[in-house]
Amino acid sequence: MTTGGVHFEGIDELESDRSGGDGDGRRGHAREQSNRSLISAPPAPPDQHRRTSLLQFPNASAQRSLDDAHDVTPSRVGRLHRFTRTFGGVSMRTAYREIRQARKNSIKLRRGWENYNPTSLRTFNSKDLNRNFSIEEVDTEADEGTNLIENKGYGTGGSSPDRHLSSMSIAETDEDKPLEALKEMFTENKINVLFVFLPLAYWSHAAKWSDGSIFILNFLAMVPLASMLGIFTEELAAHTNDVIGGLLNATFGNAVELVVAIQALLHNDFRVVQASLIGSVFSNLLLVLGMCFFCGGIKYPEQEFIAQGAVASIALLAFSGLMLLMPEFFGEKGDEGDDGRDVELTISRIGAVLMVLMYGQLLFFQLKTHVHLFEGDNDVVALIPFHWALIGLVLITGMVTILSEWLVGSIDGFCVEFNLGRSFVGVIILPIVGNAVEHISAVSVAMKNKMDLALGVALGSAVQIALFVLPMIVVIGWLTDRPMSMKFPSYEVYLYLLSVIIVSLCLTNSRSNWLEGSLLVFTYAMIAIGIYFEKDD
Repeated sequence: MTTGGVHFEGIDELESDRSGGDGDGRRGHAREQSNRSLISAPPAPPDQHRRTSLLQFPNASAQRSLDDAHDVTPSRVGRLHRFTRTFGGVSMRTAYREIRQARKNSIKLRRGWENYNPTSLRTFNSKDLNRNFSIEEVDTEADEGTNLIENKGYGTGGSSPDRHLSSMSIAETDEDKPLEALKEMFTENKINVLFVFLPLAYWSHAAKWSDGSIFILNFLAMVPLASMLGIFTEELAAHTNDVIGGLLNATFGNAVELVVAIQALLHNDFRVVQASLIGSVFSNLLLVLGMCFFCGGIKYPEQEFIAQGAVASIALLAFSGLMLLMPEFFGEKGDEGDDGRDVELTISRIGAVLMVLMYGQLLFFQLKTHVHLFEGDNDVVALIPFHWALIGLVLITGMVTILSEWLVGSIDGFCVEFNLGRSFVGVIILPIVGNAVEHISAVSVAMKNKMDLALGVALGSAVQIALFVLPMIVVIGWLTDRPMSMKFPSYEVYLYLLSVIIVSLCLTNSRSNWLEGSLLVFTYAMIAIGIYFEKDD
């Protein structure tokens, strides 16, 4: 029998029993009464069914994949692998690693480097010219992954100078591959054409040009530096394990925002520090995520993603927003003079420590206790050797530090020259430096229907800024005896919390479309318009 869309097995048999002999009439009547109560019982709440389905399977396609688990074809295995990572895009490192690895694979495929691995390259010297290689030795080295020669066009016995010279020439080609890979890393991203502004940025400072020119040139020069900083970080992490790689990403994932904020802090420009950090969160949360939804929705009518990780990111952002309210609500409980300021700083510094500890727990969750939820492609291979990546990371970080100092020092003159408020520069303009590359990466993967990776970039970066960069600036100010607090202008905190609520509403159904993306972008535009008309104190 089917009632209300639910099939109850055995009901028909019970009815047939009721029509049986009088000896079973009483028992059949009792069964009938029980059966009617079962049928008339109210169904379980829809939310209960939804919770059960979410706990067991992210969506219907996951159910079908598990039903066909005995099928080990590559397509089935790929779908099953997708649903083992049930925490979605909360791990920014996983998202960056997969995006970067896809680009590496593209370079390898284009250059014919399928078996290239910089850690397995062998260094040859002049002494090897006097050594006679046997075919067995060469084949053994090829089997070990050196891939120095191919067994084509040669005899099957003995050693020959031609074979030896051929192996030497191929070995030399392998040794040239790291340099070629480095060139590919600098030329693969079209935004790196902005490197032409790097010498102009230096000259503008050395020649003491106007503050407007210094700001614009240094701003443009820092955009490709931010791109290469992320690339060298991922290259260095590819030579390490997951834990060290995660710590590297935590340190250098938003290094540009951190460096710019530190430079503004050292200049005692606390308003620019606050504006640039909360502006970076606005940019990732509304603009980057909104463009991902919009551009992906233009190409696909509806895109699906795993909501559990996204909701966790929203909860972490709400936690940071709550912390920003504490100095506003309780920071002035003392007198309006020094006592009130001391209470505000104390609350801010304690809150900063708690936020850093919360971020540390997030890393421990991702890298230790629940690492299986964030496993991506384990076949991660670097393009350049370890020491090259380390040197590149140090050099790029040093250049970002120098240019950011010149950039921050020219903000006041730039605001006067272009009649802009310092809050607008901090909230809207400065975040572009660090988020331009993230914006491009996130939108590109969203247009390939990989929304989990796009969420990992947008939400992961916002969480890292809110829970790590912001409190670290407060702690650094504490250590350098600068009164950096977490008391932001109240309207910015309210806008922050409202933005978190709007984004959370867009993420609840595990689906996105272009309309939701347009909503987020328009929300960012409304905030930008309001900040533009803000009057500086």
